[in-house]
Amino acid sequence: MSTTDAHIDTDVAVIGAGPGGYVAAIRAAQHGLDVTLVERDAYGGVCLNAGCIPSKAYIHAADLAHDATHATDLGLRGDVEVDMPTLQEWTAGVVSRMSRSVEKLCKANGVTLVEGTATFASESELDVAGADATPETIAFEHAIVATGSRPIEVPGFPFADDAVWSSRDALGTETVPDRLVVVGAGYIGMELSTTFAKLGADVTVVEMLDDILPIYEDDVKRVVRSRAEELGIDFSFGEGARDLRETDDGIEIVTETEDGEESVYGADRVLVAVGREPVTDTLELEAIGLEPDENGVLETDAQGRTDLDHVFAVGDVAGDPMLAHAASHEGIVAAETIAGEPAGDADGQVVPNAVFTDPEIATVGRTEAEAAEEGFDPVVGEMPFRASGRAMTADATDGFVRIVADADGHAVLGGQIVGPDASELIAEIGLAVETGATLEDVATTVHTHPTLAEAVMEAAENAMGQAIHTLNR
Repeated sequence: MSTTDAHIDTDVAVIGAGPGGYVAAIRAAQHGLDVTLVERDAYGGVCLNAGCIPSKAYIHAADLAHDATHATDLGLRGDVEVDMPTLQEWTAGVVSRMSRSVEKLCKANGVTLVEGTATFASESELDVAGADATPETIAFEHAIVATGSRPIEVPGFPFADDAVWSSRDALGTETVPDRLVVVGAGYIGMELSTTFAKLGADVTVVEMLDDILPIYEDDVKRVVRSRAEELGIDFSFGEGARDLRETDDGIEIVTETEDGEESVYGADRVLVAVGREPVTDTLELEAIGLEPDENGVLETDAQGRTDLDHVFAVGDVAGDPMLAHAASHEGIVAAETIAGEPAGDADGQVVPNAVFTDPEIATVGRTEAEAAEEGFDPVVGEMPFRASGRAMTADATDGFVRIVADADGHAVLGGQIVGPDASELIAEIGLAVETGATLEDVATTVHTHPTLAEAVMEAAENAMGQAIHTLNR
């Protein structure tokens, strides 16, 4: 990071260099604005340094290890030793290269980089406390708040305790615990419980609700839950974590149901993954008269403006969806709005969502129920991966592709995929929704054979009653 000036005048001050902040900074600079980006930790934010990227590296390694030792049906037999320090070193190398790349891109686009923690001094100035204790002042015309989020801490389970892991701690470990209790069955809990089960841990998931992944349809998450159980993961639903006790051979996690019934689980580590909260309490927002809501979220309009027209908020601090790619899109919209360009809005309707479990889940747009609630007459098509030649050759036939369209005109409204490479396949359906494509557009687009992407085409054909490789509804 660079700059030695004690005072900086800038058109746009961006606070936070995560996927919302650095993208906003670069796009604003591309429009000829003078941009200053303040970051207190590392370029790329939590996603790149302690979330999305390292977790996918771990998931990839765990998948390789598991597949190599569970492919006897394919005639493959062997043992795999997981060297966690080497895996950690490799992951750190990936993260470092990507973080340096973000820094270089910012500099190449003319963005001024400042290291430190920024707080609002007034509606037009930031104070920055740098790592070298040299304070700086940034005078700005517009500001973009992109300070991200942090894990929510459960009472009685402080992250300061070595036995209690946040997702960052889990992704920084160089050892696999023999027994791991995961508190929370949302996307972070499910991704990491699956990963550590494949790496050899005995995993128990404790969840207050009655199922995993509450935002997804039952038949979608059922595939993931069934696979997790095959991996040996135990689930305890309807229980909340209440207390943590040390024992002679590790720790005990005490849970309680709504009726007051207690259960005790022995473990070596407990991973708390009950959600994330926006980081807005470090900004001294009272200096500019902005007040987050009860969840710490800064409310914004469709272009990212807060109650102050010249102060914008993007990414996790602006609330759901707390997704890196949503943050980047919001950052672009905010930057182009500031630059006076036609920016559209960041309403998130066609922002895809993905969970990197085994198998993956990915969704975009509307479900059948949502389409009906909004007044559409939905028509639905599905293609099971068990009927896909490519899925069969990959020994990955769990799940399906579902596409939702309007019966009147066949405009594609959304899609849900659970299965191999769902996070990649969802892009085609997302593009169809964004561009107003129809079922016919998807079905008549020639898809390469044999590929998983053919399942999207077949699902569209199924919605029209003319699928070839699966039975029509």
